[in-house]
Amino acid sequence: MTTSTRSPAESAARLRGIALMCVAMLLFSILDAAAKYVSRSMPALEVVWARYTVSLVFAVIILRPWANLGQYVMKRPYIQVLRGLFLLGSTVFNFIALRYLQLAETAAIAFAAPFFIVGLAGPVLGEWAGPRRWVAAVIGFIGVIVVVEPGPDTFQPAALLSLAAACCYAGYNLTTRLLSHTESPAGMLIYPALLATLILTPPLPLVGTIPPDWLIAALMLLTGAAGGLGHWCLIVAHRKAPASLLAPFQYTQILWMPMAGYLVFSDVPSWNTLIGAAIIVASGLYILYRERVHHDR
Repeated sequence: MTTSTRSPAESAARLRGIALMCVAMLLFSILDAAAKYVSRSMPALEVVWARYTVSLVFAVIILRPWANLGQYVMKRPYIQVLRGLFLLGSTVFNFIALRYLQLAETAAIAFAAPFFIVGLAGPVLGEWAGPRRWVAAVIGFIGVIVVVEPGPDTFQPAALLSLAAACCYAGYNLTTRLLSHTESPAGMLIYPALLATLILTPPLPLVGTIPPDWLIAALMLLTGAAGGLGHWCLIVAHRKAPASLLAPFQYTQILWMPMAGYLVFSDVPSWNTLIGAAIIVASGLYILYRERVHHDR
């Protein structure tokens, strides 16, 4: 145990970072619910394209990058590109998995990302986790296994897509932290959306279709708006607090995803999903306890 040396300003910044992370998780839940609904009638590639293109358009309109081009100069362009690819990979894997899994299942499996972050934050960011955090992370990953149900009669291959999305999302979070003190939040918001739009636009005419009604079109717009605003909150959160502190608050998504799944799709989570999610949340809360009470770094 060590004595805390944090100033009141630093503590307040960490709390603001936590609040922003919670808002981001709510927005991402809205994004996933809209994407799952839309993907029943639209190709997954087009849904991903809409998510990033709409986000890019909104960001350009709101931020007006031409008014201050200096803040969009990339100081670490290779990491910016890697970050954008991580985010695109996470979205593609997740949107495909949403076709086959409940929102509660994809959310629970996505919670593997914080455990990867806890493990990699040390060598990548210099934010080393203590042994008790490691134990909590291992227990949390056991909860993910409970959700996945790896037995031959119960395992759903789509769960691997969700796990791949979690790996990509962990990479996105770590690279966000790496860039948070050298790149502007505006640039970090626009560049991933621009990269995804450039990658996905050429093949779009081969698979794209016209939305069948106004509701589908509106929900496709919603995916972009919720995704863009959610990632803005995530970027600013990482400027205010360490990745290992923010990681457990991704679990607040477990409150919203089953609710959205039930209200929109009449999905009732299985007992495995509920038990696994409970294990994951408990491990995350213990990690938070070590950070806030014992300052276990």
